Amino acid sequence: MKRLEEYVTTIPDFPEKGIMFRDITTVMSDPEGFRLAIDTLKGLIGDTEYDYIVGLESRGFMFGCPIAYSQGKGFIPIRKKGKLPRETVSREYALEYGTAAIEIHKDDIKPGDRIVLVDDLIATGGTVEAAVKLIEELGGKVVKIIFLLELAGLKGRERLKDYDVESALIYEGK
Repeated sequence: MKRLEEYVTTIPDFPEKGIMFRDITTVMSDPEGFRLAIDTLKGLIGDTEYDYIVGLESRGFMFGCPIAYSQGKGFIPIRKKGKLPRETVSREYALEYGTAAIEIHKDDIKPGDRIVLVDDLIATGGTVEAAVKLIEELGGKVVKIIFLLELAGLKGRERLKDYDVESALIYEGK
């Protein structure tokens, strides 16, 4: 059986020169690669006690939903602003050029809910930091944050230093 990193395709100089783009679509399109990714992420959760999986749009959905299903847990989405139909709370965060915002339904998380947050990638950590703040604003407790990939050179983990963070694969560069 191949190792997880063998399913990730690295594309040099995309989207610009000097960037090594880590393409995970090749993980998801291969049945064994996708199964390995889900099983590896479930392993990162270990014996953590939690109530819900929360996934960030959109790749956090792709990994979070099968984990929630296999663990008999509910899945809660965090989406880009304007995509959820019921009353929401939102959080703005900085991008390289400007800002963006994410939202969660106001009634999805109750005080004391224990949350495992799932996303495909941590780079600078801005999006996931905003997600953590949304969850906490609603009274939830983030008990674990898991990623398929981490770009360690962008130091996103430092923004999450007060949380239990694990990544299936860590790439030292950007």
